[in-house]
Amino acid sequence: MSRTSRKMEKLPQRRPTMTDIAKQAGVSQSTVSLVLNNNLSGAKLSGKTREKVLQIANELGYRLTQRTTAAPRQGRNLIGYIVDSISTSPHPVVSVDGARDAAWEHDCVLSVFATRGDPDVEAATLAHLLANPALVGVIYSTIFTRSIEVPAALNRIPTVLLNCYSEERAFSHVEPGEVGGGHTATEYLINAGHTRIGFINGEPWMDAAKDRFKGYRTALATADLPFDPKLVRDGDWMSGTGFEQTLSLMAEPRPPTAIFCANDLMALGALEALKQLGLKAPDDVAIMGYDDQEIARHTHPPLTTVLLPNYEMGRWAVDTLIAEAASPEDAATQGALRKRHIKMECPLVVRESVSRSDNDQ
Repeated sequence: MSRTSRKMEKLPQRRPTMTDIAKQAGVSQSTVSLVLNNNLSGAKLSGKTREKVLQIANELGYRLTQRTTAAPRQGRNLIGYIVDSISTSPHPVVSVDGARDAAWEHDCVLSVFATRGDPDVEAATLAHLLANPALVGVIYSTIFTRSIEVPAALNRIPTVLLNCYSEERAFSHVEPGEVGGGHTATEYLINAGHTRIGFINGEPWMDAAKDRFKGYRTALATADLPFDPKLVRDGDWMSGTGFEQTLSLMAEPRPPTAIFCANDLMALGALEALKQLGLKAPDDVAIMGYDDQEIARHTHPPLTTVLLPNYEMGRWAVDTLIAEAASPEDAATQGALRKRHIKMECPLVVRESVSRSDNDQ
């Protein structure tokens, strides 16, 4: 039985997604989209990569959704995508990829606006979109998962929130299941025999950092392992912090045998710190990342991490928006119970930076 076939047996019985293909192929979700949509003009992808993606897609039984023959309502084919920032992180770009592909399948086009969080720019953007008779609705997104106050103008049109949510829960929204992701990462380290697991968090005021830390603690509690605050450090998502905090953790009287970093950049710093100490991952210390950024495939060793489902969140947001726009009821009068609130699974991506511990302290 092939390695791919063995992996396939472990997949949940559900409709396969591009995220599943990316995970098994060891490529980005955007790369999978380019290959499956045959959109390779200008893309520097090897024939081997293309063949691998197509093979795994075929083995998983993935099928592209066919384009519909009409827009959600006659004469409407524009979806507005408003995001506060798109150039400071790779994550929102991948969500845009997913939203674009889903929009095209619904015979719509996606128009993306980055406002930098400027209320004047946002107001002007909304006025421009609302004046367009082709507008189906709006995807409203943020670069960091957080609670927001939805602009009043969006009450007038179908709107779905992406990577953000409103306390009133009056709009459908999708965000990553960060508590589950943190739990999955920590549980994997525990199942590999580690009982002293360090945790390097991001900025602790952020939703993602809070939830990944909660998942870490929950996994420890589930395994009846004590929580040791001496094994926790706060960081800032940057590789330099991962480097410094790994040195700090390894200077503890009882250092960890595994370190879970709350993103891949800090994990990169952790790997460099181990090298400075004359240690090696995974033989001496296991390193776990989070995000599955492109660099995770190219570290030495390649990084075991947790995948943020940005691409699938973008697709889900558009599919949900289209469904709500097609409803006979006006979006402003639909009850809150009709809205969907999703925390999307963050799956584990196993590479080579974690191995079994037989000598945990």
